[in-house]
Amino acid sequence: MTKLLKVHGSENHFFILDQTQLKNQLSDNELSNLARDITNPDNGVLGGADGVLVVNHAGSQDALGQMRVINADGSEASMCGNGLRTIARYLSEKHHQDQFKVETITANLDVSKQKDLADHVPAFSVEISPVKFNKEAFPFDHLETDQIMNRKILNFDPDLRFTAIALPNPHLISFVKNKNDFKKLGPLGKQLNGKNPYFPDGVNVSFAKILGHNELFVQTYERGVGFTNACGTGMSATSLAFLLNYPNDGDYDHIIKVKNPGGMVKTNVHHQNGKYWINLIGNATFTDVVDVDEDDLHNADVSKNNVKIQSTGEENAYQKFVKTIKK
Repeated sequence: MTKLLKVHGSENHFFILDQTQLKNQLSDNELSNLARDITNPDNGVLGGADGVLVVNHAGSQDALGQMRVINADGSEASMCGNGLRTIARYLSEKHHQDQFKVETITANLDVSKQKDLADHVPAFSVEISPVKFNKEAFPFDHLETDQIMNRKILNFDPDLRFTAIALPNPHLISFVKNKNDFKKLGPLGKQLNGKNPYFPDGVNVSFAKILGHNELFVQTYERGVGFTNACGTGMSATSLAFLLNYPNDGDYDHIIKVKNPGGMVKTNVHHQNGKYWINLIGNATFTDVVDVDEDDLHNADVSKNNVKIQSTGEENAYQKFVKTIKK
């Protein structure tokens, strides 16, 4: 039997599959099929998930392991900040190391164990980079600009302003002033992730509200997933857009509290020698251990009828932590 982990960062839920423990690794097509199957809430395995995080041996010597991110629709994402925190914890516990690099599609990123956010709520810090603004990094087109920085785009909304940052996942960000504006997020997210002339490969769309100095609320419509409780690269990109567009309301090299529908993370935005990068700090919660036959993984046949599930009890501790935030 193979063990999967059900995990989350800020209630952004995933299954972790460590392919280094398999007799035969899954092909890319098998991974896509598995992600579509196991993340579907109708299959009865722990209510589904937003994607599958795949652990492989790293291709470079300076990384402890490799992370791949397979979305719920079977597509592959360049990065996932919330997911990276859970992979960091998994590799940390597996190899008994507290600080190391994890290989992703675009870069080897620094991760480190942090002080628990609360009792039985483990936390990790992960590097979010590289940062790009050019339209080729998204890509986007037919918007009569090479960069989108705090500007109105009438084809999206007549009132809101938008900023586009690739981190490396593409993000389109708008800061709103009232709760009613958040109602526009779903329709715009669907528009820009369906067939459209502006973002042909889709884009993560985040709406944010400034709550105070160095404090935000962010909600994201995620490419390949839809609404999620939190998006790690989305909150990181929004933190950078916040400092670029509202410099009097936040600070570089200081903690920014970012609340989201799934809880809260902390970001720390750095700018040095023309380079931006962000540290994303938040929970890495393991909720359940799932025993499944390896053949069922290859056949994308995973359901409540052919798995064995054991709860870790960590979700109760996380929910207690969330209640302290909402107070």
